[in-house]
Amino acid sequence: MERLPERVDVAIAKRLATLFGRRSTGARGNLRTNVSHALRVDDHDPDEGLLARFVERGFESYGQYWAEGAKLPGIKPEHVFSRFRIGEGLEYLYDAKTKGLGTIIALPHIGSWEWGGSYLNSLGLGMTAVAEDLEPPELFAWFKAKRESIGIRIEPLDEHAGTVLLQTLKDGGVVGLLCDRDIQGNGIEVEFFGERVRLPAGPATLALRTGATLVGAACYSGPGRDHFAVITRPIAAERIGRLREDVTRVTQALAVELEGLIRRAPEQWHVLQPRFDGA
Repeated sequence: MERLPERVDVAIAKRLATLFGRRSTGARGNLRTNVSHALRVDDHDPDEGLLARFVERGFESYGQYWAEGAKLPGIKPEHVFSRFRIGEGLEYLYDAKTKGLGTIIALPHIGSWEWGGSYLNSLGLGMTAVAEDLEPPELFAWFKAKRESIGIRIEPLDEHAGTVLLQTLKDGGVVGLLCDRDIQGNGIEVEFFGERVRLPAGPATLALRTGATLVGAACYSGPGRDHFAVITRPIAAERIGRLREDVTRVTQALAVELEGLIRRAPEQWHVLQPRFDGA
């Protein structure tokens, strides 16, 4: 992917992902349910034809995500900088840096978050992220090396991850956390697109424990071969009661921001796992 001409690899990846989506009934059903929630208006389900088009575009976008992520280590940093813009909210990152208490960027699986991390590195902000461990270990080592080559520090999602993230924030750094899936199964129950689901407690817990600035953000693919990001206003994360109650309150506020970010481009929401009842 790194060596192929960019338009060629994206076209191939889109085609392969579309074929996968048509053959994998489980993944297609999950994506259909998830996208349907993002397209609802006043509790009304989207038109079947509209939903079908968004699901088809969703698999195309998923293929594009993998192609662009694979290509990124082979693109010069100055080219990444020229093709990425933070359309809203850059000032919140600079304000947080001035405070020196660290920044937590909570991300949904939208577009290509790696492009955002590489761009932050070009701005001198950098980013530390956690990722699911992969098998075999050599595959995770390859993934980690590729991401770190573009300025994103990757830590495995294990018992040591929390300590690393706390230290990063203590040093005034930036932590990026994908948080629209409860991978570990110990998340906080909140309302998300009209249903009760569990979201990770990590972003809220870290913000409450450290005083770091907590924002939501999404990095969208397009227009064309470019990318742009939206960063939300900082989410209030002060201790006012019991820790569990505070974590729930802040996570619910974050869920609302994630909904808004996902609704901007539901076809780029790359979650092929069940998120809601019936998925």
